[in-house]
Amino acid sequence: MDPIILALGSAILGLVLAGLLAKYVLSQDEGNAKVREIASAIKEGAQAFLGREYRILAIFVAVVTLVLIVVPDLGWKVAIAFVFGAISSGLAGYIGMAIAIRANSRTAAAAAVSLNHGLKVSFRAGSVMGMTVVGIGLLGLSILYFAFNTDPSFLAIIPGYGFGASSVAIFARVGGGIYTKGADTGADIVGKVEQSIP
Repeated sequence: MDPIILALGSAILGLVLAGLLAKYVLSQDEGNAKVREIASAIKEGAQAFLGREYRILAIFVAVVTLVLIVVPDLGWKVAIAFVFGAISSGLAGYIGMAIAIRANSRTAAAAAVSLNHGLKVSFRAGSVMGMTVVGIGLLGLSILYFAFNTDPSFLAIIPGYGFGASSVAIFARVGGGIYTKGADTGADIVGKVEQSIP
């Protein structure tokens, strides 16, 4: 079997599995009104963070794309691969965040039923991100192969895809870590004030 066909089939299979896992997670009970209220606040904050972060990342991607276009040894094909990789990474991150913020309340509600059920929901929610990253990554590489495999500079185009994907992933991870730590510190301060802890 052609390795590229195998890679394309694996990508589609991974995305289908991610969709089935997401469907399972979203079908679970969201919990009582208080849990849903907290989940709604988390969702609102996470979406505001993603919107702001992705706007900044779009500027970064645009600047790097222009640089890649004007560099003689790289050119527009590498730039296209870079943008494609950045979009792929951003899409995978968005899907992962979307399912994670919706899985919070469902995991809490499931854990109230049994620890095993809570673990099952949380594990499957995390698996959505894993399957999505692998599926989108393989799909992107397969598309680039079909588009540019006869091009003499093909071996220079593929690293452009990886550069775009890893650049967005690194910035998203660092930004997400800062956002999470900020939320953690804020919650800690609020807790101390409410409990009158100096």
